[in-house]
This record gives sequence, C-alpha cells and structure tokens, in this order.
Amino acid sequence: MSKLIKAIYSINPNAKFILVGDDINNIEWIEGTTPIAVSEIQTKIDEIATADAHIAPRQRAYPSIEEQLDMMYHDQVNGTTTWQDAITKVKTDNPKASE
Repeated sequence: MSKLIKAIYSINPNAKFILVGDDINNIEWIEGTTPIAVSEIQTKIDEIATADAHIAPRQRAYPSIEEQLDMMYHDQVNGTTTWQDAITKVKTDNPKASE
C-alpha cells in the first residue's frame, strides 16, 4: 500500500476515493466521502515516513532467515541465546521513533 493511500485511510478508514497515478493532487472522492485537504494528507504522509524510518535499516541489518534458523537450532542444542542477542542488537541499533 502506498504511503498516500495509507495516509488517507489513517485519517479516514472509511474513505472512498479514486486515485490516479498515486498523485496527491489527483484524488476523486466518491460515495459521499468528505474530501481531505491535500495539506492534511501530506502531513500524515510525513508522520508515517517518520514513524516507519526504522524499517528499512532493520530489514538490511537482520541476519537472513537461514542464518536465524541456524542460530535458533544451535541455541536449542547448546542452551545459548545467540539468536535473541542478534535480534535484540538489530532492534537496539535501529529503534522505532516511539522506543
């Protein structure tokens, strides 16, 4: 879902609209939906971008699924916390805005 659509639904979960080309200036409000000001939508897009800023760095920092599964296996066999430690480090190094 695009940030624009996510922003609109964040403001009005029941909004009905037609969006042409993912263009904030080309929204047709339908089925009696009260139009949302472009400035309000842009503000919400900016808020979402700020709140989601941690996601891409975290995704790049996580070990591959294969590596994580191997860590989990060895943790079970050896009674260690390698996987938990690795995931905690990624989350600590890339905190959410609200953390």
